[in-house]
Parts: sequence; C-alpha cells; structure tokens
Amino acid sequence: MRRLPRNVVSDLLVLSLLSLLGIIGYETSFGDLNFLVAAIAGLVVGTLVAVAGSMWRLGVVTTVLVAIAAYFLLGTPFTMPEQGIAVVLPSLASLAGLAYGAVFGWADIVTIGTPVEAPYYVAALPYFAAWLVSLVGTMLAIRWLPKRRTALRASVLVVGPALLYLSGILLGTDEPYFAGVRGVAFAVIALVWIAWHRGTTVEASGEGAKRLRRQKVTGTAAVVAGAVAIGALAGVAFAPVSPDRFVLRDEVVPPFDPLEFPSPLSGFRKYTKDLAEETLFTVRGLEPGDTLRLATMDSYTGRLWNVAGPEDAGSDAGYGIVGESLPKPGLADLGSKRDLEIEIGAYSDVWLPTVGYGSTLRLDDADSAARAGDLRYNPDAGTAVLTSGIGEGTRYELTANVQREPDTEALLDVPVADLTLPIVENSPDVADAKAQELAGDAASPIEQLRAIEKALKTNGFLSHGLASDEVASRAGHGADRITELFTRSQMVGDAEQYAAAMALMARDLGYPARVVMGFAPEVAEGQDEVEVVGDDVTAWVEVAFDGVGWVAFHPTPDQVDVPKEETPKPKSEPQPQVRQPPRAEHTEDELLATVEIDDSDDDDKDKPFQIPGWVWVALGSIAIPAALVFLPMLAAATVKAARRRRRRSGPNDRQAAAAWEELVDRYAELGFEPPSHATRLQSATVLERQIAEQGLAQSMIGPDAADGPVPLTALAATIDRDVFDGSAVADEVVTRRWTEADAATAAVTAAVGRARRFISRYRIRRRR
Repeated sequence: MRRLPRNVVSDLLVLSLLSLLGIIGYETSFGDLNFLVAAIAGLVVGTLVAVAGSMWRLGVVTTVLVAIAAYFLLGTPFTMPEQGIAVVLPSLASLAGLAYGAVFGWADIVTIGTPVEAPYYVAALPYFAAWLVSLVGTMLAIRWLPKRRTALRASVLVVGPALLYLSGILLGTDEPYFAGVRGVAFAVIALVWIAWHRGTTVEASGEGAKRLRRQKVTGTAAVVAGAVAIGALAGVAFAPVSPDRFVLRDEVVPPFDPLEFPSPLSGFRKYTKDLAEETLFTVRGLEPGDTLRLATMDSYTGRLWNVAGPEDAGSDAGYGIVGESLPKPGLADLGSKRDLEIEIGAYSDVWLPTVGYGSTLRLDDADSAARAGDLRYNPDAGTAVLTSGIGEGTRYELTANVQREPDTEALLDVPVADLTLPIVENSPDVADAKAQELAGDAASPIEQLRAIEKALKTNGFLSHGLASDEVASRAGHGADRITELFTRSQMVGDAEQYAAAMALMARDLGYPARVVMGFAPEVAEGQDEVEVVGDDVTAWVEVAFDGVGWVAFHPTPDQVDVPKEETPKPKSEPQPQVRQPPRAEHTEDELLATVEIDDSDDDDKDKPFQIPGWVWVALGSIAIPAALVFLPMLAAATVKAARRRRRRSGPNDRQAAAAWEELVDRYAELGFEPPSHATRLQSATVLERQIAEQGLAQSMIGPDAADGPVPLTALAATIDRDVFDGSAVADEVVTRRWTEADAATAAVTAAVGRARRFISRYRIRRRR
C-alpha cells in the first residue's frame, strides 16, 4: 500500500471544494439544503474509492467496478432511507431508485415543480452527479496529473466541477442561489490552483526556487485580482435578470395536458341535478366563508371555458409533478392559514378540491399514496390534479393560505396585473356590448367590474333548469347560451352562465380574468366537519390586480322568482254585416254544356319521339340529390387515392413511415382526434385511449383475440424501428406495414358504425 503525496492531497481538497460550490446550485430545485447530505456522500464515496484503488494498486477497470458497487451499497441511507432495510441496508426498491435516478432523474427534475420532493428516487441525482465527478477527478488527480503537473492538465480537472456548477444553473430555477458569491469563489479557487501548477516542472533550488515562488505568488495574485475585477464588472453589465435566466425547466413542457380531460365547468349541472343531495366529500378545518377550488379556467373557445393547455404560453398551464411541498404562487397576497383534512365520498374525478393556495399536500390513504407520482399542482391557479383519478375513500391533508380580499376602496388606484392569458375566441358580440353598457362611466377597473357584478346579481334570476324551477334554464355556456342570457326578456341561469358571461365581459374590457369552479358550503362558526353536497357547487370570476393577486367576483344572483311574461289576448272587433245574394236554383257548372274540343295539330303525328316532361322532372329530382351526395364523395375518394399513391412511392423507409401517416389520417377522418406534432407512440397511445373511451375496443378484437389487428402502439414502435434503426427496409417489410395499417384501419372502420363510416367518405384530413 502506497501513501499519497502531499500535493495530491491538496489537489483533491481543491477539487472537492470546487465540486461542492458547483452542486450547491441545486438548492433552487430542492428548496433547501437537505440534498447536500446526498451530494456530500457522493463526493466522499467517489473520492475514497478512487484513493483506495490507487493505494491498493488496483487497475482503472477494477477501481470503476468497485466504485459502482460502493455507489449502490452505500447510497441508500443518504438518498432514500425510508426505502432501505433498517434505514441503512439497501433494498430492491432503493437499488432500483439509485439506478433509475441516475438515468432518468435528469429529465424528471426539470418537469417536477419546485421544491422537488417526488418521486422518491430524485435525491439519487445529486448523489450520482457528485459521485461521478469526484471519482473521475480523483483518478485523474492521482494517476494522470502527477506525471506532468502543468496548468493545462490542471484545467482539464476543473471541467468536472464546472459541469456540476453548470448543471446547478440549468436544472434550477430563474432565482439564483448566491450566484455572485459562488461564481467569484469558484473562479478564484480554480484560477489560483491552475496558476500554481504553472512552472512546477521547472527544477530550481536555492535562490532560483525562491524567485520562482515569488513569481508564482505575484502572478497568481495578479490573475485573481484581474479575474475578480473583470468578473464584477461583467456581472453588473451582463448578468441577466431573473425572468431572463435560461433554465431547462422553462423550456420543457410539463407532461400533464389538462385538455386530455373534459372541462370541469361543462359538468356543472351534473352536481345540481344528479348529485344535489349526495355527500361528495367531507372537509375538516374549514372556516365560515371559505370556498373550495376545483379547477381554474382561463381559455375560451366559443363553446366552453377550459383549463388552458401547455402550448398556451403565459397561461396557467404549469401543472408539474410535486411532492408534499407545493410551490408558491407567482401573484398572491396570502392571508390566514388553513389546515384541512379531506375525505372523498360520492365525488369522482381527477381534480382535487382545495382551498386557497396550498403549501403542503399529503395523500393519506394507501391507494392514492401509492400513486403519489401522478400528483400535479399549478401554483398560479391554486389547483391540484391526480391524473390517475380519485374516488370514494381517498383522503389527503392540505395546508394552505387564503387570498386576502381587499375592499373596493383599497383597489381604486390599483391597476390590473400585466399578465399574458390565452386569447378568448368566438366571444359573442353581445358580451362586449353589455360590458360597455354595464361598466358605464366608471373610471377604475375595480369600479367597472363591481358595476358589472352588481348588475348581473341584481337584474338576473337563478335557475338550475330543474323541473321544480319556474322558468326553464338551458345548460352550457357557449356563445349561443351567453347570447340567449342577454337577449331574453329576463336573464335566467345559474353560476355556470353568470360566471362565464362576466369573465367574457371582463376580458372584452381588456382585464385578465378567469373562471373558477368549486364549492361554497355553509360553515357555521366553530364547526369542525362539513359535508359538501352537489348543491353546494358554484362558480365565480377572478381578476388579477397588480401586487394584490386574484380578486374574486360573485355575479350569480340569489333571486329565484322569475316574473312570468303575460301575453294579452287580442280583442275581437265587430265586423259590419253584408247582405248575402239570393240563392240560385242551379249551380254554375250545371248551366254549362260539355263540349269536347280536339285542338291537336295533325303535324305532330309526323314529329319524332320526344321524352315527356315528367321524365325530365323525375330524372332531375333523382340526379341532382345524387350528384350532391356522390360527387363530393367521389372528389374526396380521388384525393385520398392520390394521397395513397404518393405515399406508396419513394424510399422504402419513407413508405413504411407513410403507412402510419395514412393510418392516422384515416382515423381522423373517422372522427378520432389524433394529437398534432406528436410522435408515433404518443399518437398511438391517444388513439387507443379514444377507442377504449368510445367502447370500440371489444368490437375490434373479434371472437378470438388472435383475430384482431396489431395494436397501434406495437405498430408505431415497429415503424419507428424500421425508420430509425439505420438498416435498409425490405420491400416485403413495406408491404407488411401497409397491410397491418390497413387492417387496423379496417377494424376500427367496421366498429364505428355506418353513420361515421359514411361521413368519413367526405372528410380529407389536412395535416398540421
């Protein structure tokens, strides 16, 4: 066993310090410094194994294998102790987490909402990063650098800690963690260490050694002073402000797409009609006046309000994976705290009822706790989703703070917030006109909004469209329903229509408004447990004010006695009497003699045969509808045939890919909705889900499972291999792919029914 030279030990200390400065940048992702336990453990394990390999004279390969074994055997207590056996010993779950975190943790950390606490293996990421950098750096410092201690070789060893520093920036948030202090410290230490290696290969003694040492000290001091000065100036001049910092999590679209689920507001009447007296869930910890949030919707298409999809930049579409700790909202003035316990009853959906803006959320029951990785949270909307769904028996605890509600007078001089929300599409013109009318001469935004809220609440009438209601009230909140709300002699509707209408009016005035659907149960003072029933469902409007947050407006009226419209009966007007003529003994027809007149021309006997006019009428009555029906069908069939011929030409790999394109187009023409700009596997997954939701899967299989077509996901994966594996695609492979695609298309065509098959003959999908 050999000992390490003193200069090698100092090199290892410098590299460890640089690595520690770099990996501290992960604090912005994890929210605190608890991850440093795993990071320091990785540094220690990687360094000690590399040192032991050198002292025991092990080869490079052997040292790496020992390091891998140490990584798995020693990592459990520092990364996921709750998964270990007696905290310290590794289990199958912890071993799998260490491997999974090292490979997939890099992608997970940029899609999970901060602070990162889930999935359970995420702490393996800093452990693995520090372990890898320290292992490689220590082996180079012991085995490679002493052979020729130059500044260039020392610079190579700094690459590992520099990568850790860079990863802390890219994987973090737009709020840096002591960027100036860490950056200057890292640069000074690295430059001093590199500069100190300059000239170490020059042999000198006596006065020469002293002079060389003085030159190194002087040169190093000059380099450090210049670096600090230039770095400070450059930092002031070029350092980006927080919103402009480039971090990967801002460039990666969260995996959850709210548009995969129906709009919560579209099911509003389900609660008032079918679940009015059913206990949806039980809540402990509510205070009087609290409302439960279910979903926040800021996108309108002319048919409904919905939660904006992730492609709508600037919208509240940031649903990210979270652990128990929830990220803070970007715009909110938080007030009193709530500690809630919620137990689900008859409620069944993916949206979790919450209050205010949460700080922690813990799933208590075993079933949902096992699916904690499906939890998504949007801090700006204050709403949570369990993508795999919740149902009876689901229990969770929520700690939250409610938004302070300032008085109208306090907001008179406060402008609305400058936010980018999705564009409202197909808003009815009557909403804009009504907004201008109801806002009147009010000067400030809050006065205009309160005027609209008051007008709707006092002039409208409440009706859920039940049989017991005096006046019928149609469900929905599309453009036609909003137009009907404002054009009828009386405004009649419920919270669905009034909230949707006011949000449109606010957006027409240029204010950032959204619709919130939730529940408003009656809570008595001191009441510990509240049962929320379907009749407690409601919806309201929120508008963002600068520096204040989202202020709530409740435009739904309380009046239910709609005045009946009375239509007066027309008055009868007396008519003047007219003397009738005397009755005749014979009718006029009886006074006329019957005379047969033959006015045919003898010349017609010599004319050729002519088609009677009734035949032309009959042919026209058949041919014109037939042309209207079949000519567009023929034109569509011609275009589709040309499209298919075009796809069956070209290189074989392109033909194999075109088989999938043809399949997707045919599915779209049958009424399915394949996603745009998606991979084949993503499209296949979406189409298979739609097939299952429409109850067509069993019809496509047949009496024997072997009779069914190739599953779409399997076909998509096969075509991906044909296209991307780099080998030539044979002609028979192309034929087989087209045959499989045609079989999948034929199966779903037979399953969808005659009406959809007939309509599909007119459709030609335009690829986006």
